[in-house]
Amino acid sequence: MIAEAVAYLGNNMIPNSTLPGYVLYVAGILLYLGFAVQSINDEQFIKAFLHKQKSRTIKDLNESCIKLASLAKKHTNSTYYKKLRKVMDDRNEIYESYFRGTQNPLKEQIVEKTLNLVESYVKLLTNFCIRSREVADIKTDKIIARLNDNTRKVNFAQDPDIAENLNKMIELDRKMYDRVKNEKNELVKIKTKLDYMESSIGMFKHQIISNIESSETLDRLDDVIDEAIAMDTVLESRKKNRIRL
Repeated sequence: MIAEAVAYLGNNMIPNSTLPGYVLYVAGILLYLGFAVQSINDEQFIKAFLHKQKSRTIKDLNESCIKLASLAKKHTNSTYYKKLRKVMDDRNEIYESYFRGTQNPLKEQIVEKTLNLVESYVKLLTNFCIRSREVADIKTDKIIARLNDNTRKVNFAQDPDIAENLNKMIELDRKMYDRVKNEKNELVKIKTKLDYMESSIGMFKHQIISNIESSETLDRLDDVIDEAIAMDTVLESRKKNRIRL
């Protein structure tokens, strides 16, 4: 009805050289602005607009998760591929539940945050698998053998310059060995975090499907996502500064 009225005014009240024409034109503009202001101030209109925007965001997040999972499959072994599939199955249930059930702003926020968590999980899992394979390829026995050999040589070195050079090599190898050891410990922590994220996604899925929403859920989601992003940043840094023997 509003659209028809505005269209009529636009087609029939074009200003002309007569005063009535200008009056009608101004009246048409004012009527259009009145309809626009009324629509903007209408609570239902605002709710519908925000819901549409949120739905678009959720669809985009869902598509992002699918694309990231497709890339992640190339780097997972059979164990982590099963974990990835489990999380992606949960994601699918969450996504379908959102469009199937009743919706409210809190539920929309929880669904969005949970999909953010899935996205963070897939990114962290991908980098974890890549870095785990790289660290596994580092043979610490070579470092230890070099350390033992140079330690033996320095004990018999007569030349101070030779002894100094050997000590420098020993120090470098010790640092490298400690770094590998620390990275392995970090990977163990990240593995534990991945398991926690996986179970969290399953728990949030149950809450969403069961329509159990609370503001505390949002806070927990933010905490887990922030931790995952921090760990992923560490792995990205390690990837750029690979240990080379």
